[in-house]
Amino acid sequence: MVNLGLSRVDDAVAARHPGLGEYAACQSRAFMKGVFTFVTGAGATLGLQMFFQRKLLYPFQWSVLVAVVTGSVASYWVTRVESQKCRDLWLFLEMDQPKDTSTDHRS
Repeated sequence: MVNLGLSRVDDAVAARHPGLGEYAACQSRAFMKGVFTFVTGAGATLGLQMFFQRKLLYPFQWSVLVAVVTGSVASYWVTRVESQKCRDLWLFLEMDQPKDTSTDHRS
């Protein structure tokens, strides 16, 4: 059995898809980049709003709402772009079949 995140994949499936581990690692990195983008984007937006709150007077809950929405949009975009890279990697790994060079067709 091959571990893929929290679930296990049968050895036969893992043998048919040799790039499965690389794809899983890529997706994991993509999701972690999304989480870090959410935290960073929401924190930066909230910090900027608190800095400019002296000029723009509105309640704190609106600052939090705008920060969470901004972080969510940025996180979605980063995760989508990184997941597309992982999908492209998966297609490359699945289509990159070794060519049989043992036979000579010149006869």
